[in-house]
Amino acid sequence: METATVVVAPAPVAITQPPQRKLMELKSSFAPAAKSSPARKAKPAKKKLAGGSGGYVLEDVPHLTDYLPELKSYPNPLQDHPAYSVVKQYFVNPDDTVAKKIVVHKSSARGTHFRRAGPRQRVYFQPGEVTAAIVTCGGLCPGLNTVIRELVCGLHDMYGVASVLGIEGGYKGFYARNTVELTPRSVNDIHKRGGTVLGTSRGGQDTAKIVDSIQDRGIDQVYIIGGDGTQKGAASIHEEVQRRGLKCAVVGVPKTIDNDIAVIDKSFGFDTAVEEAQRAINAAHVEAESAENGIGVVKLMGRNSGFIAMYATLASRDVDCCLIPESPFYLEGKGGLLEFVERRLRDNGHMVIVVAEGAGQDLIARSMHLADTHDASGNKVLLDVGLWLSQKIKEHFKRKPNFPITLKYIDPTYMIRAVPSNASDNVYCTLLAHSALHGAMAGYTGFTVAPVNGRHAYIPFYRITEKQNKVVITDRMWARVLCSTNQPCFLTHEDVEGAGQEEEEPHLSLVEGENALVRSPSMCNGNGHLCSGAA
Repeated sequence: METATVVVAPAPVAITQPPQRKLMELKSSFAPAAKSSPARKAKPAKKKLAGGSGGYVLEDVPHLTDYLPELKSYPNPLQDHPAYSVVKQYFVNPDDTVAKKIVVHKSSARGTHFRRAGPRQRVYFQPGEVTAAIVTCGGLCPGLNTVIRELVCGLHDMYGVASVLGIEGGYKGFYARNTVELTPRSVNDIHKRGGTVLGTSRGGQDTAKIVDSIQDRGIDQVYIIGGDGTQKGAASIHEEVQRRGLKCAVVGVPKTIDNDIAVIDKSFGFDTAVEEAQRAINAAHVEAESAENGIGVVKLMGRNSGFIAMYATLASRDVDCCLIPESPFYLEGKGGLLEFVERRLRDNGHMVIVVAEGAGQDLIARSMHLADTHDASGNKVLLDVGLWLSQKIKEHFKRKPNFPITLKYIDPTYMIRAVPSNASDNVYCTLLAHSALHGAMAGYTGFTVAPVNGRHAYIPFYRITEKQNKVVITDRMWARVLCSTNQPCFLTHEDVEGAGQEEEEPHLSLVEGENALVRSPSMCNGNGHLCSGAA
């Protein structure tokens, strides 16, 4: 059955005013805003759902008019912009949505959709009166400066926004540091550098203080660039902004070099990371091939998800074994890693092992009798699996005096994440930034922007923070890795049975009740009965 990524929602929506829909109350998975007093306690987050025929469900994002119903709208200045005057249908149809799942069966429901990203015919800010702010949080990633640059230039060149502030040092910069003025001139060539010109930090989020700063500085739009922890913080900020009734759009741009954010196709910087990883793998292969029984061990980033290791392995074709957090392995005994290493050396005379930083953590902790510790962001502090694995391999072959080996360990972790983004990621970062600012100008808030099945969409914060994206080891992509390396899978029958399969979309009740979609006349048949959902 042929399907399209972009579909049209069943219920028409007026261009000049976002659709007014009843909200479905669900228990929030977000942490409440910081509680300096009982009055600052945030209300539970709301999921904004709309139903349609054939099992269509729109997981919509909040809009400023949800809590500021008298807000005025204005014609989009892009309609008079010379660069876009020749573009046909430049403005996004208000009914366009993007399907979360595009591979379906003939009898499948239409499923979950997200609002399509892009410029609207009406905006809810007077561009000349807007003060925007940009902040980067968490670890470094290729492309951070490109996103900053394109947000600043896009706001200025497309919408005429003259006041853009940079928040230095992550979330705590809202209340602990002065802001810096960002102009197209000051950010002109920052995309050629690695890191972030604004600086970054982990943790340090005091929601009440952050929103106090937003209110005091008169900030109308906040663009928050960071990973899942950062986006959880952005959700709390949005809830507090809404609780205070402020006209301020809170927008997230998802960032993680590990590519572990759920729902979206991929995160920016990932392509650059895979490309840079090739340099380390190539060096390890040269070292291994040039020595008697040479072994090259390369540790790549991947705390909980092994996407960089997996894609770098497939791209290289020089890797003999790929180890990732999602796929357990063991060292000793029949079928173990050490037995495989010895066999591969006897057959080929050299080998390359790629290991993600989060792989084998349970094995290391058990062997070293260590307890878990966590960093400022709440992430588990990882033990160096590359050093540990290298030592175990050396110890194994020390017991075989007639089998000398030469092992080289390469850890390019911080080199990879500190480089500027490549051409592919630069284009991707531009599209992300433009989609983000179009959504903010159109009055949408409390969302993150990213491609879903090839089309950029506005995704509610809760969707990308409720779980992490991980390699599915029962999927064909991991099978391709095993075919490329010819390594054993190291899995028991129980491991395979317990492997995380791709979750089916949650069933949404369409009957009356607490979790039912709300009845709407536009979604009813001639007898007034609900067809398949409600707006």
